[in-house]
Amino acid sequence: MSKMIRKPEWMRVKLNSTAHLNKVTGLLSNLNLNTVCEAANCPNRLECFSSKTATFMILGTTCTRNCKFCNVEGGTPNLPDPHEPKNIAIGIKELGLKHAVITSVTRDDLEDEGAGHFVKCIEEIKALNPSTSIEVLTPDFNGKEELIQQVVFAKPNVFNHNIETVKRLYNTVRPEASYAQSLYVLKYIKEVDPKMATKSGIMVGLGETEEEVFETLKDLREVGCDIVTIGQYMQPSEKHIDLVEYVHPDVFKRYEEKAYALGFSAVASSPLVRSSYKALESYNQM
Repeated sequence: MSKMIRKPEWMRVKLNSTAHLNKVTGLLSNLNLNTVCEAANCPNRLECFSSKTATFMILGTTCTRNCKFCNVEGGTPNLPDPHEPKNIAIGIKELGLKHAVITSVTRDDLEDEGAGHFVKCIEEIKALNPSTSIEVLTPDFNGKEELIQQVVFAKPNVFNHNIETVKRLYNTVRPEASYAQSLYVLKYIKEVDPKMATKSGIMVGLGETEEEVFETLKDLREVGCDIVTIGQYMQPSEKHIDLVEYVHPDVFKRYEEKAYALGFSAVASSPLVRSSYKALESYNQM
């Protein structure tokens, strides 16, 4: 059992109003849609919903992998919902979203690992919401170029794939993934479409050093990554990998300064940042 670490003041969030939150939650329920915002009880969900941004999680709520940091349930997933792409497009229209983020569980069980479903979602959103910018946050597709190509050719505005942690911690944090492969996904996106905005995210507080985070940022820039998010790891339960420390906001500021110095176009680095935090604002900085 891990030792409980007292949550510092800077990690505490107050929700002043839940009226808009309840409206969004009700609509999502009616359309049988999932959002990471709700599933992960994200501290920024009210702010994002209010700024017309939301992150939809497609392909179910069961993942075929078992990452040690993630609160998504592992196991055998259901078949994809064929109505989901259209329902997401409808939800985006009814919520008046300016920027939609589409992510998914990992679906190693599917022949195309879910790439085709991402494409259908992008197509449906564009058809019904032509002024809404689209960001996809995908799994690694096991590094298969033809699957990455499918999503790139559908022309999302931003293609995000999270590196998640530093190289040294991969075997512990992401034993079913590869640091090199995640970098290759980002590199290959740029090879297919050099103009496509790419994005990645890092969690801290898992025992990494500042120098290791700097090295990860350098690695991301070397494969052309444009946007990066850096946020605090929060241990979902005692079954998950231990939280080592709450990283001080001053350290996040150093990470932000380093990232901009390396040439990132947009950086979101603070304790409460998650992959989709201020996603529209970051895209607009491109």
